Amino acid sequence: MEFSTIDTVVFCAYACMIIFLGLWVSRDKKGHQKNATDYFLAGKSLPWWAIGASLIAANISAEQIIGMSGSGFAVGLAIASYEWMGAVTLIVVGKYFLPIFIEKEIFTIPEFVEKRFNTTLKTILAVFWIALFVFVNLTTVLYLGALALDTIMGTGDGSLMIYSLIGLSAIAAAYSLYGGLSAVAWTDVLQVGLLVLGGFVVTFAGLNNVTPEGGILNGLTHLYDVAGEKFTMILDRSNPEFSNLPGIAVLIGGMWVANLYYWGFNQYIIQRTLAAKSLKESQKGIIFAGFLKLLIPLIVVIPGIIVYVLYTQPEGTAVIPGVFDVFTRADGSIQYDNSYPWLMKVFLTPGFLGLVVAALAAAIVSSMASMLNSVATIYTMDIYLPYIRKDATDKQTVNMGRISAAIALITAGFMAPQLDNVPQVFQYIQEYTGMVSPGILAVFLMGLFWKKTTSKGAIYGVLASIVIAIFLKSPAVQLPFLDQMFYTLISTIVIIAGVSLTTNPYDEDPKAIHTTADMFKTSPAFNIGAYVILILVAILYAAFW
Repeated sequence: MEFSTIDTVVFCAYACMIIFLGLWVSRDKKGHQKNATDYFLAGKSLPWWAIGASLIAANISAEQIIGMSGSGFAVGLAIASYEWMGAVTLIVVGKYFLPIFIEKEIFTIPEFVEKRFNTTLKTILAVFWIALFVFVNLTTVLYLGALALDTIMGTGDGSLMIYSLIGLSAIAAAYSLYGGLSAVAWTDVLQVGLLVLGGFVVTFAGLNNVTPEGGILNGLTHLYDVAGEKFTMILDRSNPEFSNLPGIAVLIGGMWVANLYYWGFNQYIIQRTLAAKSLKESQKGIIFAGFLKLLIPLIVVIPGIIVYVLYTQPEGTAVIPGVFDVFTRADGSIQYDNSYPWLMKVFLTPGFLGLVVAALAAAIVSSMASMLNSVATIYTMDIYLPYIRKDATDKQTVNMGRISAAIALITAGFMAPQLDNVPQVFQYIQEYTGMVSPGILAVFLMGLFWKKTTSKGAIYGVLASIVIAIFLKSPAVQLPFLDQMFYTLISTIVIIAGVSLTTNPYDEDPKAIHTTADMFKTSPAFNIGAYVILILVAILYAAFW
C-alpha cells in the first residue's frame, strides 16, 4: 500500500495538533513567568493517569516499536521479558525507591547522588548521563524513527532518511524546547491511547493476512503451529539468541539489573514520577504503567513474528510479493528492524495508515522530547547552576535548558545515520547501556539501603565496574551480556562494601539515608494493582515457558 495523499493530510494534521496541544498546555499563565519547577517538573502537578501514560510514552518509542519488532523477528516472544519483567520492576520502584526520592524533593538523579554521597560523584554521573542520552538513546530513537518513516512513506531505500531525521527533530523541538515537561507529559496522554489502538490494529491486520484463508484466530493458530519456537520465553543454550537472552537469567539475573536501572534511576523515566501531585498519586501512576507494559508485546513483538513467518514462507502461509527483497541486504544479512513499518505499509488502508504513522511518529517524538527535557534538566541543574552561573535567574535557567536541549538534538541528528549497519538496534541499546548501568545500580542500591556506604566506596565501585564490564565483555570470557551485567553488579557491590568498611570508622556514613517502615507503606489501590500484575506475569510465563 503506497502512502497516499489522504495519509499525508492525516499525518500533517496530527503533527500540527500535537504541536498545538503541547504549546497550549505549557503556555505561561497570565502574570506567571515559568520557573525551574514549572519547566523541568511540570509544576509538580501531574495526576496518576498522566504519569502512567507519560511513563509508557517515554518508554515505548522507536527502540521498542521498531527495535522490539525486529527482535521479535529474530528472537521471538522471549524479547517480551523486557516488558513483562519491567511491569514487576515498576512495583519495586514504586514501593521502595519513589518514597525516598520524593521525600528528598530532588529535580534530578545526580542531585540525589550529591545529597547521599558528594559533588564529585554527582558531576561524574551527570556528565555520563548526558553523554548516554545524546549518543545512545536520542541517536537510536531518531535513527529508528527515520528508518520507519523511510520504509512507510518512501521506498525503504534510504532516500527519505535525511528528511525524516529533520522532520522528527523539528516536531520535537517545536513544543518540547518551549514547553518543558508539561508539554511532554500532557501530549503523551493522547499519544499513548492512539499508539496502543494503532498497535492492535497493526497486529490484527497482520494476523488476518498471514494465511490465504484470513481470520485473526486462524492467523494466530498458524503462527503458533509453524513458528512455535518463537513463542518460547526461556531460551536454552542451543538457541542462537541465547547470548542475548540467557535462559533463566531473565528472571533471576541480569534482566533485573537492566530494568531496575532503567525504571528506577533513569532520569528521563523517573522525572515523571517526581512531577506528581503527591507520593500516592505517583505510585498509582506506576501501577497504571505496569498494566500498560503487559500489553506492549501484543503490539510490538507479535508483528515481528508475523513478518518472520511471511519471510520464511512455511507451508500454508500467504505469499506477499517482494517480502524477501525488503528484508535481505546486499550482503545476505537480514534487516530485522524493517518489520513493523513494512507490516503497516502492506496491510493498513489509506487514511488509517496515515493516522497510525502519525501515532508512531508522535511516540518517537514523545521519547525524543522526554530525553531532551532530561538532558536540559541534568545539564542546567547539575552543571550550569553549580559550576557556570550560580546566581542565574529563573528566566536564565529555563533558557539554558532550552539551549542545551537544542544542542543535544543537533548532535544526535548528526550521529543517527552511523547506526545503519547495526543488525538489532534494540539489543545494541541494551548491550552498551549494560556496560555502565550495573555499576550505577550498585551505587544506588548500596547508597539507599546500606548506611555504612561511603562516597569513596561509591566512586571506587563505579569506576571499577567499567573495568569489570570491559573484561567480562572480552571474547576470552564469552558470557551473555545479561550475565555480564549481573556479575558486574555483584562485583561492584563487593568493592563498594569493602572500601566502605575499610574507610569508614563509624557505624553509618554521615549522609546515610534514614528510612522507616511507615515510609514504605502503600495504599490499598497500589497493593491490589501490584498483586494483579504479579499474578498475570506468573500466568504469562507459565503459559509460554
